[in-house]
Amino acid sequence: MMDTDTERTFVLGIDGVPWDLLRDWGMANELPNVQRLLDEGAAGPLTSTVPPTTPLAWPSIATGTWADKHGIYGFHALRGDYTHHMYTGADRKRPALWDILTPAVAANVPMTYPANEIDGAMVSGMITPELNEGFAYPTALRAEIEREIPDYRIGLNWNEYTDDPDRFLDDMDALLASRRQLMHQLARGRDWRLFFFVYTAPDRLQHLIWDEDVLLDHYRQLDEIIGEAMTYADENDATLYVVSDHGFGPISTFVNLNSILAEEGFLVRKDNEGVRGSFATLGVTKSTVLDTLERVGITADSLVKHLPKSVVDGVAGQIPGEHGLYDVNFDATVAFAHDPSQIYINDTERFEQGIVSPSEVDAVKHDVAAALSQVTDPETGEHVLDVHNW
Repeated sequence: MMDTDTERTFVLGIDGVPWDLLRDWGMANELPNVQRLLDEGAAGPLTSTVPPTTPLAWPSIATGTWADKHGIYGFHALRGDYTHHMYTGADRKRPALWDILTPAVAANVPMTYPANEIDGAMVSGMITPELNEGFAYPTALRAEIEREIPDYRIGLNWNEYTDDPDRFLDDMDALLASRRQLMHQLARGRDWRLFFFVYTAPDRLQHLIWDEDVLLDHYRQLDEIIGEAMTYADENDATLYVVSDHGFGPISTFVNLNSILAEEGFLVRKDNEGVRGSFATLGVTKSTVLDTLERVGITADSLVKHLPKSVVDGVAGQIPGEHGLYDVNFDATVAFAHDPSQIYINDTERFEQGIVSPSEVDAVKHDVAAALSQVTDPETGEHVLDVHNW
């Protein structure tokens, strides 16, 4: 943070920063601009949201409020019929910094699609389906980006690169370069009191590859970008903030929350009868079907994107598996997990097949939290879940 008396602010967002590695690389002179921030500014790890995920944390950074105030709890909301609603910027219930400190530029911030009318310019970020009319404001900015940065992409789906990490790294470098070009284009070509720009590339990279040498190469590019942001901040007499939504680290163990809920009697799975039973007898499950499709280049995301929702729902409901929605018997389920780290109480006011009365919700929350708090790693005996009751 620099020059705290200025009225201009430059916010550089970097998604998913592994703080300990960043600090160590800076101190080892691998990242000179990071080290300059450490030496000349104030730096340290901050508390993220609960859970610490991209779709909750960036709206919290932008609004200064928790999810219960800004209204975005994940990538997907759950309707009363257990179907998805994609959260968008239109669901945000509190003003963002770019609504208050104007004129403003906000670009590539997750959960901002569709780009809304502000005093300044906006380019939407993660969850943007494509470069359509909701991609940028003012509308002429979209044409400008397509003309000046023809290879601009909103993001990369790292799941599509699991068998080709080298191609992934090449595409990641290209993505970062085009994003960097956009930052320069907007910083030089627009008047702003607030410049809020996010790089989500490191989060995408770290989901697929956790190799410190590979990560350091990527962060060297980000270190150059930090240096450029410092220059822009100095030129505009602006305070510079470099922020991240959450940390990152290697994962050794996964916990299937719905399996635990089933073992504890809170969740009941659908019986394998009729068509589901026939598929089960033949060994056909969601996992085997998706594995087969991925071998020929068809991902679950592409199916959802290109097939009518009614078709996806109909097929998914007939093939046995362990999906948090399609394979749950909601008529007999008290609580279920859906989306990362979130448990829903199947209450009668919220859900069409709910079985928990409103007067019982708090007691059920207490019982579920108590059960999850006792889950331990079978190899180490350590408690593995951090449980919060909202």
